[in-house]
Amino acid sequence: MQRKIRVGVVDDHPLYRDGVIFALESETDMEIVAQGESAGDAYQIAVDQSPDVLLLDMNMPGGGINAVAKIALRCPSTKTLMLTVVDDEDEVRSALRKGARGYLLKGTSSSELASAIRIVSRGQSYVSPSFAARLIMSRGAEESEPRDATGKFPELSEREVQILLLIHRGLSNRLIGDELGLTEKTVKGYVTNIMVKLHVRNRVEAAMIAAERTVVRKQ
Repeated sequence: MQRKIRVGVVDDHPLYRDGVIFALESETDMEIVAQGESAGDAYQIAVDQSPDVLLLDMNMPGGGINAVAKIALRCPSTKTLMLTVVDDEDEVRSALRKGARGYLLKGTSSSELASAIRIVSRGQSYVSPSFAARLIMSRGAEESEPRDATGKFPELSEREVQILLLIHRGLSNRLIGDELGLTEKTVKGYVTNIMVKLHVRNRVEAAMIAAERTVVRKQ
C-alpha cells in the first residue's frame, strides 16, 4: 500500500484553514498531520512532524517567507507550498529563492491544490501555469527584445542555451522538442542539466535568469 502524503496546513484564518483541511481529507492519498496559524507554528510543525508538504499562508503572523527560509535550512525534506490572496510577482520570486517549492492563489480549486501538493511532494516545483507565464513575461515588460545570447551563458552548451531561451518563451518540453526536432525525453534531460548548471530549482527561476542576462532595458 502506497504511503500517504503527510500534509501540514498553516494559516491564521481559521475558516479558510478548516476549508483546506476539509478538502484535502477527501483525498485518499493524503493525510493532515498538523495545523497552525503563524510562522512559529510552521517551523515547529516542520521540526516536530516532518510533513512531506507544508502549506503556508504568505501573510501569516511572523511572515510566510521568513518561515520558508528557516524551514528550508533546518528541515530540507519538508517541501513548502505558499498560499496567498495577492499575486505579487516580487513575493513569488522571493519565496522561490528562499526555498518554497510552489505558489498558489487562495482562490484556486481544491483539485489544483491537491495536484500541486502531489507534484511538490515528488520534489518538483509548482506555480499555477497562467501565473507562471505572466511571471516570466513580466520581466520583459517595457523592455526591448533579447540580444544575441551568445556568450551570455558560459556554463551552458549551445543546445542548452537554445532550450533555455525557449523555456523563457514559455514553451513546454513537448513544444521545445517539436521546435528543435528532439524527443520530449531528450528535452527533459537537457532541462535537468540546465537547472543544475544554473543552480535553480524550477523552470520559472531558469526563465528569470534568461531574462536577466539577455534582455536590454529601454533607456
